[in-house]
Amino acid sequence: MGPKQTKVLILALPETAGSALYGMVDVLMATGNIWQTLVGDAIPCQPFDVRIISVQPAPFHCGHGIPVEPACTIDDEPCGELLILPEIWLGPAEDLSGRYEALMEWIKHGYRSGMTIYSACSGSVLLAESGLLDHCEATSHWGYQELFRTRYPKVHFRPESNLVYAHPGGRLVTAGGTTSWHDLALHIIARYVGIGEALRIAKVYLLKWHGEGQLPFTGLVRRTHHADSAVRKCEEWLKEHFREPGAITRLVEASSLPERTLKRRFKEATGTSLIGYLQNLRIEEAKRALEHGNLSVEEVSLAAGYEDVSFFRRLFKRLTGLTPGEYRRLFRPLLEESALTS
Repeated sequence: MGPKQTKVLILALPETAGSALYGMVDVLMATGNIWQTLVGDAIPCQPFDVRIISVQPAPFHCGHGIPVEPACTIDDEPCGELLILPEIWLGPAEDLSGRYEALMEWIKHGYRSGMTIYSACSGSVLLAESGLLDHCEATSHWGYQELFRTRYPKVHFRPESNLVYAHPGGRLVTAGGTTSWHDLALHIIARYVGIGEALRIAKVYLLKWHGEGQLPFTGLVRRTHHADSAVRKCEEWLKEHFREPGAITRLVEASSLPERTLKRRFKEATGTSLIGYLQNLRIEEAKRALEHGNLSVEEVSLAAGYEDVSFFRRLFKRLTGLTPGEYRRLFRPLLEESALTS
């Protein structure tokens, strides 16, 4: 008799991203056997029993027309120790409310019955909609910060992290953006099979653990949806004048609003303080300069609006998780490779 298998259910919906769905299936099914077959240093085994489940029995197409044939539905009451909710194609302003009510109840019932639930990228929106993440820390793709702020305010959203435990026991785990399913798969393999096997899978699939988190990849300036026209004008003004000295003082004068009133309304409308928004604009400018140019860090700092280079370095590290030099080394090869192939 072989070793005990861990039963894994992976949810597929019409909104599911096919790459995350089948990537997770492939990696978990290859665990215990692909390295062993390639290298021949151990007897292959199958530690995971993986099934795709859905809310409907008939085959369907998920994101980008990728075909899915579920093994069973939630109505079949499938037995699983782990449930994985992969990325779904969901606009940052979309609302899942009422879309999958039966699924939400099934997810909650599964968790109460002892199932461990993992989500990758926007799969955490399903968890948030179920209410299981209320008053818990969670992550998702950084592009969903506004969605979580407005739609799920009880969730303590952490856009900087790539893997977040909602509870110390580890029965609710959320992973960050898009390819964070790589990190999630390695985490699951290490937890249920062993760190050695996780390392072997990483080597076979060339999977990289995103230890730097999501901050280096996060767009700091995003358009938020609000109805405050005065604040919208201030956002547009700052986009034109953020490099200039005394930008906040000049903005207050241009807005014709009392400073305290403007700062309060700006925070309420955007979820970001006025000074925070200005800093985001300046650091985004610095990121573009580091990605595309050869300016020194001192020159980049000045161009972004900061004469104090040491302050700029500290702020850059706080907002991106990397020093300016580390950021340039991370993203510059992409530009250089593009230039070689164009």
